[in-house]
Amino acid sequence: QVQLIDSGGGLVQTGGSLRLSCAVSGGTFSEYAVAWFRQAPGKEREFVGAINSGYSTYFAGSVKGRFTISRDNAKNTAYLQMNSLKPEDTAVYTCAAQLARLLSVISPPSSYAYWGQGTQVTVSS
Repeated sequence: QVQLIDSGGGLVQTGGSLRLSCAVSGGTFSEYAVAWFRQAPGKEREFVGAINSGYSTYFAGSVKGRFTISRDNAKNTAYLQMNSLKPEDTAVYTCAAQLARLLSVISPPSSYAYWGQGTQVTVSS
């Protein structure tokens, strides 16, 4: 049984940084792709970025150049580094995982079998 625990959210000012963590247990972490999604009040869930089993990354245009994703297979953890944060980035951020071989370069939320609980990121004006 694969379980994800995401953490690291908080309150930052515009231009600040946060690093979110996604700890994965119950599976062979190196075989999984990990993605981050976010959802702001009144808005649809939005894809943020993903890292596959080969360490390739993909990002939504809204965060490209500001966010990075990495993974530490020894720690079974993926990270979302968020820099140059804007108020528009305020949302609940949730990590998700799926066996990389079952995913395409970009996949909808329904493609991800396992989800974290979500962590709140708030960027003040």
